[in-house]
Amino acid sequence: MAEYYLDFEKPVAELDQKIDDLIEMNSKDGVDHSSEISRLREKRDKLAQKVYTNLSRWQRVQLARYPKRPYALDYIERLCPDFVELHGDRYFSDDHAVVCGIGTVEGVHVALVGQQKGKNTKDNLHRNFGMSRPEGYRKALRVMKLAQKFSRPVVCLVDTPGAYPGIGAEERGQAEAIAKNLMEMAVLSVPVLVVVIGEGASGGALGIGVGDRLLMMENTWFSVISPEGCASILWRDAGKAEIAADAMKVTAQDLHEMGICDEIIPEPIGGAHRDKDLMLDNVRNSLEKNLEFFITMDKDEILNHRKNKFLSIGRNKGFTSQSEVSKNLSMKENLIEKLKLKLKKNNEIIYIGITIIILLIIFLINL
Repeated sequence: MAEYYLDFEKPVAELDQKIDDLIEMNSKDGVDHSSEISRLREKRDKLAQKVYTNLSRWQRVQLARYPKRPYALDYIERLCPDFVELHGDRYFSDDHAVVCGIGTVEGVHVALVGQQKGKNTKDNLHRNFGMSRPEGYRKALRVMKLAQKFSRPVVCLVDTPGAYPGIGAEERGQAEAIAKNLMEMAVLSVPVLVVVIGEGASGGALGIGVGDRLLMMENTWFSVISPEGCASILWRDAGKAEIAADAMKVTAQDLHEMGICDEIIPEPIGGAHRDKDLMLDNVRNSLEKNLEFFITMDKDEILNHRKNKFLSIGRNKGFTSQSEVSKNLSMKENLIEKLKLKLKKNNEIIYIGITIIILLIIFLINL
């Protein structure tokens, strides 16, 4: 039986407890309860299917925060056995809330950046509850630049309740560090895959969340602010977080429908923590597929692909009056478009050339 259950999981928890009790009785009194255990397991599986396939947005937010979910290092250690961690931002210090390094994923040399939460109180204090400081974002950017230098794709694992709002972090330029990452990640010449493995809250997530592909696990969320923060601002009541979650449409399913999320990675019934091996396999398969997509692209194609991805978000959704704009987006400019662009950039030369030709014609006529 799991050590921790959410409120909406209580019916499943009761059956799990009964199954555990019968298994314990089997070992103590020697009576065979296997048929009853099988019946209860079948009943439990049907109930779990019903509960977890009809989750509200707020329930998915709760599952994303589940304390037993796999964290960044759990994925890194399994996906990348040869991982070598790199420390420090070369400006101030090392931030333990952000894990960075290099390694190999399915035969592809990559740089990995992950936001790491703690698994107990001591570990959470060490990891600052997954809330990055400026030095964390600067360390992440340093490793991304290193990846670009050696033409390695970047994989970012997002899981944070937000950037750390402490006085020291603000004094060292928290906003500037996040803004610079947004700017630099937008123009990296290597593929960037962003995987949301838990919470994707605010600028804290965006600081490592700009990429060519946004992959989100089934029970995760990604938003400009947490539901509690939104409820506190709008209604002065964090207790209305469930209403805020519905209004903001924060889940992977919502973002996929809006064209922001590129792929939803399925989770086991009950969440990623229920079957970590299956979850790791799903993430591995998704990364392998998406890395393969970019393997034949050159730098210009990668940058054009990223540009077009972000330009296409919101088209025909009320954010622009130019409904035909999206049709003109393409991965590479064709020869005619390139020629037009060159002509526009060299207007003065064209005018001078036309003037010379006209003068020559006049001169020849007067001969």
